[in-house]
Amino acid sequence: MVERPSVTVATRVLILTASVGEGHDLPARTLAAQLVTEQPDVEVVTADGLAAMGRAVTAVSADASRVVFFRLQWLWDIGFWLFADFGPTRRLAQSLVTWVGGAGLERMVAEIGPEVVVSTYPTTTEVLGRLRRGGRIGVPVVAVITDVAAMDYWASPGVDIHLTSYPDSIEEIRRVAGSAAVVHCVHGLTRPGFLSPPSAHDARTALGLPADGKIVLVSGGGWGVGDVPGAVETALAPDDVSQVVCLCGRNEELRVRLTSRLAGDLRARVEGFTERMTEWMAAADVLVHSTGGLTVLEANMCGLPAISYGWGRGHLRANNRAFQRFGLADVVSTREELGTAIRRALARGKTPTTMFRDLPSAAAYVLAATGRPSGSRRTSS
Repeated sequence: MVERPSVTVATRVLILTASVGEGHDLPARTLAAQLVTEQPDVEVVTADGLAAMGRAVTAVSADASRVVFFRLQWLWDIGFWLFADFGPTRRLAQSLVTWVGGAGLERMVAEIGPEVVVSTYPTTTEVLGRLRRGGRIGVPVVAVITDVAAMDYWASPGVDIHLTSYPDSIEEIRRVAGSAAVVHCVHGLTRPGFLSPPSAHDARTALGLPADGKIVLVSGGGWGVGDVPGAVETALAPDDVSQVVCLCGRNEELRVRLTSRLAGDLRARVEGFTERMTEWMAAADVLVHSTGGLTVLEANMCGLPAISYGWGRGHLRANNRAFQRFGLADVVSTREELGTAIRRALARGKTPTTMFRDLPSAAAYVLAATGRPSGSRRTSS
């Protein structure tokens, strides 16, 4: 009998995301990069968890969002109350989405064969938690949480480890997942540059922004939603503002419309989707943002005062309440209130912090969940 030589196989991590805004895709990308940095031989597979659960789940979770976010915002409020806020219908929806999409997700995990599954999207996390609790998935499940509130899908009793960007979220996560839930506050779910952002001078120089005066950064998130035009107009009012930068995300229609509308104002600058958020945040004196989540966290990491304005629908209502409760951002609902909040933030200035540098990495907990120390590998023969 001839013995076959052993074959070394890298640690395999499956990261499940969903293309429903940068709040899910970005953490998937940054975590994948961090995993490779900490364990170069790791094999990271990133996939769309919604696609695995089937067309019906994708239509409700992703396709419908692209409509209601822009045209039927009141429907998003109703949907959030029905499927997330109100207990009886929420539990029914959670069971239904598992019944419809669980088999597809279970099949994907079996085909890829990871040693740990990570989810960056709440609906996927809910289904994975139920599959894990029911013994249908035999490897650890890690939930990546990037919102500060509304944890009923982000957290689950069946999840092995919850990783959050906000220490303020831990109490609610345990309320949903159980008092014994394993929860860690980590870094690694945002761009690495936010741990050591550049100086305002260097960032302004790199971006071609004025060296003097105040800069207001207006963002509609990855989808460019909310009253972005109103926020820009209001931000231009203070005399000490030398530049208002509007980030339109992937909303090309908004970018074109604002570019035309503001063409004669040298103090206004309109940008599309950007990978340079660290520099924009470092250069600015205040952020006006409509969708919360990671962008507010990034502002906090830079010590940048943040104001939530212009959308506040569905889960954002819960996040806005948490922003106010924990002092993470100012929350306003009218342009008059926004003007007052901007002037107040400009007078207060930045409050740099180093607390995020002391947090453990998300990758360290994901790798530990494989049950093997960093650098070790599977061997098959």
